[in-house]
Amino acid sequence: ILINMKIQKHSGEWVSFDKDKLIRSLQNAGADLETITIIVDEIENEIQEGISTKQIFKLAFQKLKVKSRHHAARYNLKQGIQMLGPAGFYFEKYIARIFELQGCLTKTNIYLNGMCITHELDVLLKKEKQVSMVECKFHGSQQKKTDVKVPMYILSRFNDLRDKIFEVFDESEKITKCWIVTNNKFTLDAIKFGECSSLNLLSWNYPEQNSLKELISKFRVYPITCLTTVTKAEKELLLNEDVLTVYDFVHKQKLMTRFSKNRIKRILNECHQILKN
Repeated sequence: ILINMKIQKHSGEWVSFDKDKLIRSLQNAGADLETITIIVDEIENEIQEGISTKQIFKLAFQKLKVKSRHHAARYNLKQGIQMLGPAGFYFEKYIARIFELQGCLTKTNIYLNGMCITHELDVLLKKEKQVSMVECKFHGSQQKKTDVKVPMYILSRFNDLRDKIFEVFDESEKITKCWIVTNNKFTLDAIKFGECSSLNLLSWNYPEQNSLKELISKFRVYPITCLTTVTKAEKELLLNEDVLTVYDFVHKQKLMTRFSKNRIKRILNECHQILKN
């Protein structure tokens, strides 16, 4: 019966329930086989025709949270990224942090005069004497994709800046590279245009071996917003204090005054478990 059960995706599209996809998502969060088997069996017994993928995720998240908070936090990663909105300001700073972990110098929210107009750049980075501009496209809903109009528009901005010399990192240098980063996905046309125009695209699932999801896991740069032991209001306060990641929380002890000793112990326990390989 479950093989033919229809569920609704974020996009509104109706598809058959995919048990293997649910298993893979729990495996990616690091849950062990016994935990996965129990959760999947429980969900199979509870879901009904017409349930949404969002409701299935919520069910799995709640069940995983009971068994293992740090695995639930990893399972909650994509939603945690979306909580870096609504305007995407924290997302830009978070992306800068990911580039820093790859050995880049970064500056955020920079204004530069191009050949024709002034541009506000989300992130500017430098690595091995090469300066790159990074434009972040943040989406507050999962179904929204970054379409081809975005790389077309950003390419025109890049072209207006690339022939000028700037002194941003204490040297006279040109911007020679352009990145476009989104928390969701690119359309196929956006990827085609980006590749054809020598733009560097980074999204939740692209490029396949070095996607945003892969980089977060590789550098263990988990956003503070994926934690299960911190309330939504507390996450907002921490973001405002520039505590963007789980690593930041562990290493910025001065901010611990807002939490009781017992809370700190619980939160730090979840943080240390998430940061383990």
